[in-house]
Amino acid sequence: MNLRDILLLYDYNYSASRRILSAGAHVSPAQFIVGTGHSFGSLRGTLVHVLDTEYGWRVLCQHQTTTSFDAIEEDSFPTLDALEQRWKEEGQSMRDYLAHLTDDDLIGVIRYTMDEGEKRELVLWHCLLHVVNHGTHHRSEAAAILTGYSHSPGELDFTIFLNEEH
Repeated sequence: MNLRDILLLYDYNYSASRRILSAGAHVSPAQFIVGTGHSFGSLRGTLVHVLDTEYGWRVLCQHQTTTSFDAIEEDSFPTLDALEQRWKEEGQSMRDYLAHLTDDDLIGVIRYTMDEGEKRELVLWHCLLHVVNHGTHHRSEAAAILTGYSHSPGELDFTIFLNEEH
């Protein structure tokens, strides 16, 4: 894996998230917060989980600490606009972080300790790929919720992104 590939994956990640957020702009405030049968309850809960995970993993990669996981709370976002604004800020922070990495950095090891005291080590590019893969999983849940509300985000496939964006 090289930095160019990671940057491409993050371009895809943010493009797919923008599609979800754009479709989400068409749901009612009640639909945004109502519980669904998906893993994080509501559309809001699902999207906040994706954002929180992106934030937590960025901080872990930068500072080798897990203190930022579960730091972003669902109730902090009464509207989709508020969530979208915070997502833009986090996206910029992630892009700033990625811009300073090198190919050699990507094969470095991230060391951290879980809350229970378990020590872990992961290769940096594995962590960065995990963030994109995790987002893909939960964006599919958000897409299902949105489609159920008759506001499908459309195609979210990586190859569609490549054909449209590159």
